[in-house]
Amino acid sequence: MSRTYRIGQVARKLDVNTSVLRYWETEFPQIHPIRTRSGQRLYTEEHIKTLRMIQYLVYDEGLTIEGARKRLRERSQLQPIKEKIDAEQSAHVQTRALKLQIIDELLDMKRILEGKK
Repeated sequence: MSRTYRIGQVARKLDVNTSVLRYWETEFPQIHPIRTRSGQRLYTEEHIKTLRMIQYLVYDEGLTIEGARKRLRERSQLQPIKEKIDAEQSAHVQTRALKLQIIDELLDMKRILEGKK
């Protein structure tokens, strides 16, 4: 299991009150911390990443909760497209590298053949 953090630890990391985290939990479906048997909230690194994004959108960008919720929703909808583009770019780079390697090998062969004439 990945590392988890208690609500107080997360609040200190983000420099917000625990009440802010509890409120955001009610407003953003992406924030659903694990609960222990005693009801204590445990946040994962993924939760913290999302919370940092919410904090940025609300505090730095000045979005409302609804605006931040919408932006996160849009971002999650774009994620599969971004992953596809990244995969295609990676494949393109690999193909180009392979072509360059083949060209280098062909040039080496040409030099060898020209040297034997």
